[in-house]
Amino acid sequence: MTPLDFVVLLFFISIAAGVLGSLVGLGGGVVVVPILTLLFHINIRLAIGASIVSVIATSSGAASAYVRERMTNLRVGMFLEIATTTGAITGAYLTTVLPTRFLFLLFGLVLAYSAFATYRKRHSAHPLTVSNDRIANYFDLHGSYYDQFEKKEIEYKVSGTKLGLGMMYVAGMVSALLGIGSGALKVPAMDVAMHLPIKVSTATSNFMIGVTAAASAAFYFARGQIDPIIAAPVAAGVLGGSMFGAKVLGKIESRIVRLLFVLVLVVISVEMFQRGVLG
Repeated sequence: MTPLDFVVLLFFISIAAGVLGSLVGLGGGVVVVPILTLLFHINIRLAIGASIVSVIATSSGAASAYVRERMTNLRVGMFLEIATTTGAITGAYLTTVLPTRFLFLLFGLVLAYSAFATYRKRHSAHPLTVSNDRIANYFDLHGSYYDQFEKKEIEYKVSGTKLGLGMMYVAGMVSALLGIGSGALKVPAMDVAMHLPIKVSTATSNFMIGVTAAASAAFYFARGQIDPIIAAPVAAGVLGGSMFGAKVLGKIESRIVRLLFVLVLVVISVEMFQRGVLG
């Protein structure tokens, strides 16, 4: 394969990754990292560096559309970024001392847990109408959004803020370690722990992942782990795909979003476990 063929193929694959990433709130990195490592046999650290850049692109593309449609909960996003940014800085340091095989296994474990937690909540997806969470009430983290599929305004309350903060710190570390935007933990943290609707969790995750990724991107750049030949087509493709995906999310059923999220995580977690075990 010539360098030009590689760039073009990677660009089109990244478009698909951007669409999928914006729909399920994971960022394109959750698809890009496995493709670069399993299909193109690129070193996982270079793949993570390219993915970090793509995550920032995803956030820039999809998040603006979700904010405009009032689907993103900005108060929740900014509140939780305190934990995720701190975790991202911690993870960026740890990536220099952890072995590659451990990163694959950690990736698989995180995604498998996220899939299980999200699927388990499939029958209790109704938003909360009352919250006794003092932090959520004090900062007024509750909100509402217009669901284009159900064609009505949906109000919801937020709870479980302390558990959510703890999961967000871990999500930040995972983001820096694996370059996946940490949406694999952010979405379940908001959906399962804090009881936000799945669409709001997805939209808010897209808003947050870029900030988290930016916190660790400087570390990868300083260590020479961001290759422009890989990162440029990935970022461009993911950006275009994420903007298209943002237009689709509000028009599909929440149950479909949840099942799509679970399916993506299960497939990729199996692949990562195999790579981690077999080396």
